[in-house]
Amino acid sequence: MNARNDYTGPALFSYGFRPFFLCATIFALLVIPAWWMVWRGALDLSGPFLPTDWHIHEMVFGYGAAVVAGFLFTAVPNWTGRLPTRGWPLVALLALWLFGRGAVAGFAGLRPVPVLLIDQLFLLAVAAMIAREILAGKNWRNLKVLVPVTFLWLANIVFHVEAMMQGAADFSRRLGIGLLVFLIMLIGGRIVPSFTRNWLVQRGADRLPVPFKRMDVASLLFGVFALLAWIIAPSDLICAVPAAIAAILHLLRLYRWRGIRSWPSPLLFMLHVAYAAVPVGFAVISLSALGFAGMAAGAHVFGIGAIGGMTVAVMMRATMGHTGRPLAAGRALTVAFGLVIAAAVFRVAGPALSLGDVDGVDLSAVLWTFGFAVLAWNIGPWLAGPKLGRKKPTPTPVRSERVCVGAASPRS
Repeated sequence: MNARNDYTGPALFSYGFRPFFLCATIFALLVIPAWWMVWRGALDLSGPFLPTDWHIHEMVFGYGAAVVAGFLFTAVPNWTGRLPTRGWPLVALLALWLFGRGAVAGFAGLRPVPVLLIDQLFLLAVAAMIAREILAGKNWRNLKVLVPVTFLWLANIVFHVEAMMQGAADFSRRLGIGLLVFLIMLIGGRIVPSFTRNWLVQRGADRLPVPFKRMDVASLLFGVFALLAWIIAPSDLICAVPAAIAAILHLLRLYRWRGIRSWPSPLLFMLHVAYAAVPVGFAVISLSALGFAGMAAGAHVFGIGAIGGMTVAVMMRATMGHTGRPLAAGRALTVAFGLVIAAAVFRVAGPALSLGDVDGVDLSAVLWTFGFAVLAWNIGPWLAGPKLGRKKPTPTPVRSERVCVGAASPRS
């Protein structure tokens, strides 16, 4: 029997995106109501972190890391031509992720050092498994993908260490968010114009996204510098100036991708809307450094708008494509994405938006939760069930519409 078609286990563990996208979606659905209860004093966690540190850590190194793992374990077979990681290795990897979430929440009652040792295992295992596949496939040029994964792993360790030594992980909060924003600038900067170009070409458009040029390099460089300044000195002029420049450059970069012409395709337009949160986030952290906005505002534009929005859009698209469904968001999934973006707006408004006993924080939590509930309800069965048109899951790497940074098949 063909080795690509001999997998007989559950569909959920037939491809890397399935368990991690599903668990990330369910986790995001549950963890924000839990955080809201902590925020309102109705719930007390016994883990090693302060409540705010737990919230940010779990959104970055819990939810974010799961989505990154799902994306990479789907992209690597496209690069190497090898079989995807599936079956028991995926089960073991998922178990590591789940153990980390429980340990950080304090369910095991462990001291900070054992919690660190357990929590860091997931990203370490992801990096090791990806390195093995790339080396076995002799796909040397994509070894560079190990760099951001390794940085995420190190940032997670730094987060734990800072919390233990300083009592709070102030520096590491921004470091974790900044790394995910960098991945959006890098990978989003490839897949968004690529998908947009293909869609416009199919419709005979004459104005297409501008190819990757020096403008993109400048955007990335200023973006990295602005993120570093924000991580190190968020309230200084050294942060305000590069962040303002980065906001302008990334807005121009987004304009050059012709995203406004993609509005008839909500699934594609979502990618542009999510990326728009990057320049908006830079603008807000610039204003924060100058004292014109709250220090948490930029973190929430990045965290909910850019990271939340982009991960939701990518999970939708990849799930549809790799489970044999047409690339059409439909009304429900479009609403789900819109609720997540609205959650970013209300969270930035925060206590300034007050409706009796309810403020922007409460409304943001409700919008995020409903958005992910709709997402889970719609794509959950697709992730857990077999690919359409086949009696059993038979994952096969797809090579078309490839871009240099990863899983950009016509269906991804």
